Amino acid sequence: MLAFWISIALLSVAQGALVAIPRRVPAKRLSYLRGRRWALVPPLSVIGFVLVARAAEHASAQGLTYLALCAVPPLAALALGWLSRGARPARALLVLPLFALAWADRGGLAGEAAAVALSALSCVTLAVVLASVTPPRWLAAGIFAMAVADTALVVSDLLRRPNDALNAAHPAAGLPRLQSAVLGSAVMGYGDLFVAALLGALLAVLGGSSLQRRGAALTAFLALAFDLLFFFVDELPATVPVALALLAVALRRSRTHARKLPPAPYGAARASSRAPPVSARRGAAGTSPPPP
Repeated sequence: MLAFWISIALLSVAQGALVAIPRRVPAKRLSYLRGRRWALVPPLSVIGFVLVARAAEHASAQGLTYLALCAVPPLAALALGWLSRGARPARALLVLPLFALAWADRGGLAGEAAAVALSALSCVTLAVVLASVTPPRWLAAGIFAMAVADTALVVSDLLRRPNDALNAAHPAAGLPRLQSAVLGSAVMGYGDLFVAALLGALLAVLGGSSLQRRGAALTAFLALAFDLLFFFVDELPATVPVALALLAVALRRSRTHARKLPPAPYGAARASSRAPPVSARRGAAGTSPPPP
């Protein structure tokens, strides 16, 4: 089995790479659904998972395991066929060998990597759809709120038991676990992949592939730096590096936009500076000047 530091580093790089995968898809048929309320989905997904998992720990973990087993492959196929950069309808069939590898080599590194790829691609589909119906500013607020909620739950130790139960759940017949990202001796939650895909979908709307690539590199760098905290703690909110990357991109875009604003017209500045002398001349010509 891979050492933990290698395993978590690979997952962090995968999280960063996920930012570059989604593409912008015009969703005219979904325009009637567009609204700010969808920005609540990211933070509520974290809070709802904890509430449901703590209410029925074992049953909810098993239920989420089978939900992921049924939902992840078709969602991944949609990403490969239509919703990711370089997508082609024929590439949707790549889900079949990925699933077969994840099933046949469930305990091996190749099988785990295939399962992580399927889970990550399914997040791309969910993220692209959510970005299509949510205004960008509100979607950014949702990402920040998700990171805050995740951090609060990790610090208060409310995520440990639900996560442990979810990570320990196995579907029958040796089928692959797709409810979280397991690679070597490290585990990353499905929500941590989802928030990275969500950042990628947001950047695709705001600036296209070049902005996504910068966001992907920044996310990977911040995630790797954040991993150094594992020398001191056992669990970290992996949504935080994604939120920090979004903050950095937003600040850079605002500064760039401010520099591109045109200066005030020279004529307007001269007119405003000459206004007092005109009033003074009018007063000298026979009109009484304004009272002091």
